[in-house]
Amino acid sequence: MTAQDHPITQSSFPRAIIHLDGDAFFAAVEQAMQPALKGRPVVTGKERGIIACASYEAKALGIKRGVGLWEARAMCRDLVVLPSDYELYSLYSKRMFDIMRRFTPMVEEHSIDEGFADISGLRRVHHASYEDIARSIQCAIHDELDIGVSVGLSVSKSLAKLASKFRKPRGFTPVAGHHIHLFLQRIPLADVWGFGPNTVHLLRKHGLATAYDFIMKSEDWAGRLMGKIGRELWNELRGNAMYPVTTEEKSSYASISKCKTFTAPSDNREFVYAKLVRNVESAFIKLRRHGLRAREIAVALRHENYVSHAIEARLSRATSATQEVIPVVRELFHHVYEEGVSYRTTMVVLNKIESDRTRQGDLFEDRVRLEAMSRASRVIDEINERFGKHKVALGPSLLLGDHRITDRDDQPWRRKELLPGETARRRLAIPMLAIRV
Repeated sequence: MTAQDHPITQSSFPRAIIHLDGDAFFAAVEQAMQPALKGRPVVTGKERGIIACASYEAKALGIKRGVGLWEARAMCRDLVVLPSDYELYSLYSKRMFDIMRRFTPMVEEHSIDEGFADISGLRRVHHASYEDIARSIQCAIHDELDIGVSVGLSVSKSLAKLASKFRKPRGFTPVAGHHIHLFLQRIPLADVWGFGPNTVHLLRKHGLATAYDFIMKSEDWAGRLMGKIGRELWNELRGNAMYPVTTEEKSSYASISKCKTFTAPSDNREFVYAKLVRNVESAFIKLRRHGLRAREIAVALRHENYVSHAIEARLSRATSATQEVIPVVRELFHHVYEEGVSYRTTMVVLNKIESDRTRQGDLFEDRVRLEAMSRASRVIDEINERFGKHKVALGPSLLLGDHRITDRDDQPWRRKELLPGETARRRLAIPMLAIRV
């Protein structure tokens, strides 16, 4: 019996799961907002000096994410380089997911430009097949937002995600249950969601080359080799859904990290430390927003030549108060900072994260002081929520403006073209459209 004669399941759609993936999302949003950029090679990431996203016109020239701007400009003299406007991208992301929710309430926001939707049982509601429902979502996003998305439709999240990547841009790939075995023969191991480089090397050592080779092994074999994740992926790829589409906002984290690249490298000790402290503040804001605490903290500094040095510390107790960890952060910074070296990036990573509800006091801790710091953090959050992020910040933030201005400090056009009453930190949740009356 050949692989062609070996279907995995006889049921076309026991479940119908969509994965939607934005095509060159950041660049596509910029082109939608500025139609004059359509058809031109556009990249974002001017503020970092490294490409964050490249349009398909730029990708056709070999320009891709992670390439330095100087290298990209050498490849294309007509390249349009733009600073990233993450507020604008978030707005488009919200509208994209709102369109998906018009068709089904079961929508999971996987990332800013990716999402899952469960449309099982909705054929009668929409008087359409699952394929037609998925195409309607894709067309609505294009018609209303003027951006392209690729859509995969299948019986599990893993298969839907593989299908959306199969044809890009603006692709549509349905994989019914009785076609899984045909589809997976064309999928290399490295493309499977959940197979990292080490797993791929391990599977290749066992003679596997495609996702189909993996699912033709037994479930017990997958479990012995890869544990629980191996069993789950084996079932997902065979069409047995193990991962439900979840509509709840993510609130549990194994770690939280904040990283900031400077617009110009700096050897100013106080400025680099101020950048690090700003990362700490941002990480702890997110920590408190989800009612979490961290027990470990790591800091990293990256040189202008991309060499990085990092150090971590275990806190005496889990905390969500920014002021409580600053003395530790200062000590870690002094250990990794080198005089006379220009730095381009600072990073903070919070680990050993737990719920704030599990707090258990220590017999010898200074409860009055700790409660005072917790209250101060909550008050600062309330003020910043009302007047804008980082309106109230720690003292080192005063030095954030002490850096050399370069063309990488250029602001997104929407930040420069403010509507009446707007500020750089507080803008209306609409893009500023160029309308000629």
